[in-house]
Amino acid sequence: MRRPTTKLRALVKRGKFLELPSAYDPIIARLAESLGFKTVYNGGFVTGGATCISEPLLTMDEQIRVAGNMANAVRIPVVMDAGAGWGEPLHTMRTVRECIRAGIAGVHIEDQLYPKRAHYHTYVAHNIPLDEYRDKIRLACRQRDETDRDFVIIARSDACRIQGLKEAIKRVNLAADQGADMGLIFPRTHDEAVKTPKLAKVPMIYVQSRGTRDGRPLYSYRQLEDMGYAGCIDAILAVGVQFHFMRRALTELKKTGDYSGISEPDFVLVRKQVEDLIGLEDYYRIERETVERMPRKKTRRRNSKQVL
Repeated sequence: MRRPTTKLRALVKRGKFLELPSAYDPIIARLAESLGFKTVYNGGFVTGGATCISEPLLTMDEQIRVAGNMANAVRIPVVMDAGAGWGEPLHTMRTVRECIRAGIAGVHIEDQLYPKRAHYHTYVAHNIPLDEYRDKIRLACRQRDETDRDFVIIARSDACRIQGLKEAIKRVNLAADQGADMGLIFPRTHDEAVKTPKLAKVPMIYVQSRGTRDGRPLYSYRQLEDMGYAGCIDAILAVGVQFHFMRRALTELKKTGDYSGISEPDFVLVRKQVEDLIGLEDYYRIERETVERMPRKKTRRRNSKQVL
């Protein structure tokens, strides 16, 4: 069986558009796989939201544990948000090593300061100097080449939000010179979104941020592919959809003591689909072939009298 890194590298080489729906647990990742997605993404926003910690406060171990659990549940490559690499170049090198050990196929590494600030979620970016970002990407790529050359490194820059498109492209292209495989920025307008793939030296990933407060444009996979993008991260889909519909369900349950959003026949079907997705039928089969086929020993009743 090919390693997940090799699978992802092959998709990138073939120019296959990377559809990267967000997930924060194994069952969502496996559901995406079962529906035909060839890649899946674990982002800082969904992990931070699902754990009630928030992305800027996540540790490397916490993020890799979530992405690693997803990677162990699926056969498709998992791409992870590695934030600012959890430190300086030396720390970023360790992040790459630990991701590879956990079965993660690729990461994006950004040019924000570490530790990240909560204000990041209000689009207040704090970019590190260009030479520091260059060194971070260069050493991350060196670690990739030493540990697993197929591991994919996506250079992310948040500079567009503060310094503009020209600076963001400059940073991604500098990262490409250091060995980065792909790039990622945050175009603010449709015009910038169209220009980005044309100006970058590496294939570019677009981040679909549904519910964004800065008015960044949203596109379909087809539109992005036509514009020249190599893939799309749907950053908050998983946690947003779950929160929205669970809130509705729990509100009804609290108000009425019952839930009518899914009929009982449909819930029977849903329960069976969950059982099938996690492989319970295989577990049942193994037990029927082993422990459940064996006759149970009769137990003797003990004398109920107690000696005082």
